[in-house]
Formats: sequence, structure tokens, C-alpha cells
Amino acid sequence: MKLDFIQSTKNTMEQVITGLGDLSLDQIPIYLLKTKSSPSDNYEEHFNTLQSAKFKPIFVPVLEHVFRDDALRALKRHAERFAFAGGSEATARQKATNNPAKRYGGIIFTSQRAVDAFSTVIMKLDPSKREALFDKDMPLYVVGPATAKGVAALDLPCPILGEATGNGEALAHFILKHHNTLSTEVTALNGRKLPLLFLVGEQRRDVIPKTLQDENLPPTQQIPVTEAIVYETGEMATFEEDFSDLLSEAKAAKVKEQWVVVFSPQGCEAMLSALGWLDEKSGKYSSGRREIMSGPAATRIATIGPTTKDFLQTQFGFEPDVCAEKPSPEGVADGILAFRKAT
Repeated sequence: MKLDFIQSTKNTMEQVITGLGDLSLDQIPIYLLKTKSSPSDNYEEHFNTLQSAKFKPIFVPVLEHVFRDDALRALKRHAERFAFAGGSEATARQKATNNPAKRYGGIIFTSQRAVDAFSTVIMKLDPSKREALFDKDMPLYVVGPATAKGVAALDLPCPILGEATGNGEALAHFILKHHNTLSTEVTALNGRKLPLLFLVGEQRRDVIPKTLQDENLPPTQQIPVTEAIVYETGEMATFEEDFSDLLSEAKAAKVKEQWVVVFSPQGCEAMLSALGWLDEKSGKYSSGRREIMSGPAATRIATIGPTTKDFLQTQFGFEPDVCAEKPSPEGVADGILAFRKAT
């Protein structure tokens, strides 16, 4: 699985390098520094449908993700032993509290990578048994539209909730409000509240577990969380070189305007270095180098939210041109269009 996943990432990059080959004169390249979501990507869909400007979305993967096979094998065993179910196949009508195998009261997804990892578990389960293996009332909590779409593609009988939250903190408060209204037949076993399973990478924020397990909450309101690391992440060794090649293509095509959308602090230094905007001695952003390296092309930077914006400011002294008010395709597009209108 690890080798297959890495290979698919490399194939994606090979496709990206030739991404400007069919660029038309009226199109504006917009480099999305992320792996394209599957089965479809909301950013690509949204920018392709904008009427006020003709953008050409180009995905430039920054991170390399490797699935944790040991964790995924364990989750498969758990699922087959009815850890997510209200009862075994032979006793499917039993209440959750009568199933000693039940281990979780719900699942939390906050990244597409976690969805992709869990999908490998689902694919290995007998499709005819999914209804029995997953309690139809067990919530699947998601952090945004892209994650919701990915989870929906798993085709599980469970409700998908939290799509409008947009970030981990908002999702945590949503879960607190929602989960404590559910029947104990879904959330508890033998009088003990079941934990939510949080599928994460090795690099993650702890806002959700901290919020749900806050000791300042009444004990009856606290929600236990079990974290499972299902993937590992690192910056792709070839990202800077590949992004530089893409920028060279744009220069050769005499592109006059292009946008870069940054989704996380990872890859920020490589991005600025590829653009040639960093001072060689200080490693900080240089407006003079930006002017020289950009030439006639206007290269603009947009961040998906304040975390990445603050990182660019703190680490490199760089102020991005746009910071999306909402971490969504609409939020990014609105910010870019407002900037273009103002200038």
C-alpha cells in the first residue's frame, strides 16, 4: 500500500508538470499547492465554473503521504469484529449496549488523507456486510465540504455531519453540542461513554481532543477521543524543482497573471525559493527580488486562512496578497476576485 500510494503521488506530479500545455490565451493559471481530492475536487470544480475570470486550476502536490499499514489492518479487524456496529450479523437488531464488541461512538475526519486511508479499509470489507458492520445511527463527523464528499463516497449507512464547520475548533464545538443529544444506545456501552475515533496524521493539532475532553466541562458532557494515526506526511523532495519547472513553463508561455494558493505552512519556504523571492543571506522575503524575478508577470499569493498567512509573516516577513475569510473554494475565490477588482 505504501509503495502504491507514493507512486500515485509521483504520477500526479508528472501530470502537473505538463499542466500548462493546453493553456489558452485568456486563462489565468492558479496553482493549487495540494494533492487533488478524489473522487472530485471542490476547488477545481469551483474555479472552472467562475464566470468573472477564466482560471486554469493546476494541482501541485507539496506533501507526500504514506499510509500506516499497521493501523489500517487494525481498523479492518475492528470493523470486522463489529467495533462500529450495533450488533453482530446474527444479532443485528440488538441495541448497541448489548454488543460487547462495539468500541466507538462515531468517527472524526478532518483531512482528505484520513478519508483516503479509511477508504482502503472499507474496500477490503465485504460490501454485503457493511449495513451490519456500521451502525446506521453512528455519526461520521467531517470538517468541510471536501471531506464530506469524500466520506459520502465511502457509501456507509451512517449520517455525515459537520460539513459547514470549516475548521477543527468549530467542529469540536459542533460535536459537543450534537453528540450529547444522541441516545446512549449509540454513544455508550454498559453505562460507559464510548470514545470517538479520530483518524489523523502524525502531524496534527490537538484542538479537537482537548475541546471534547476539557476537564472544565461537566463529566457528563466530556467526550472521550481515541486517536489513530493512519498516515504520515512529509514535504516532497522534488516539490521545489517541479514547481520551478512549472513557473518556467508559464514564463515561456508569456503568462501575464498567475496565482498560487497555499494550503499549509509545509512547502512555504520551497514555494518562495522557487519563485526566487527569498534573500540568499537572510532567508527572508525580498520585495526587490520579487520585482526582479517576476518580470512582466504578476504572480500573486493567496492563503487558505490565517494560520498559513501568519506563518509566512512570522517566518519570512512575507504578506500574502489574499487571505481567504473562509477556508473553502468560495472563500479563496472571493478573496482573489476582490483583490483583482481592487487593483
